[in-house]
Amino acid sequence: QVKLVESGGGSVQAGGSLRLSCAASGYISRNYYIGWFRQVQGKEREGVAAIQIDSGSTSYSDSVKGRFTIARDTAKNTWSLAMNSLEPEDTASYYCAMGLYYPRGMQWWGEGTRVTVSS
Repeated sequence: QVKLVESGGGSVQAGGSLRLSCAASGYISRNYYIGWFRQVQGKEREGVAAIQIDSGSTSYSDSVKGRFTIARDTAKNTWSLAMNSLEPEDTASYYCAMGLYYPRGMQWWGEGTRVTVSS
């Protein structure tokens, strides 16, 4: 059984930085993607970043490109999302997910962590 646990959310002022972590346990195929998604209440969930576990190739949404970085951590089966130059529009619940295809083939989800950016 795969389990994903996010950590690192919090409150920050605009222009600040936060680093989210996603710790995965269970069977993790090198064919999977790790994705970070965010959701604002009342809006659709948005994929913001992804990394292919085997190749390390990454992709970003236009809204975060150049500000967010997804990477594999030194800790085993942990991936991070470094968020810089945060804007109030980045305020959302952030979710880590894993699956064969990004963004629509994510099969496992974490419970999310809240990020609040104040102006």
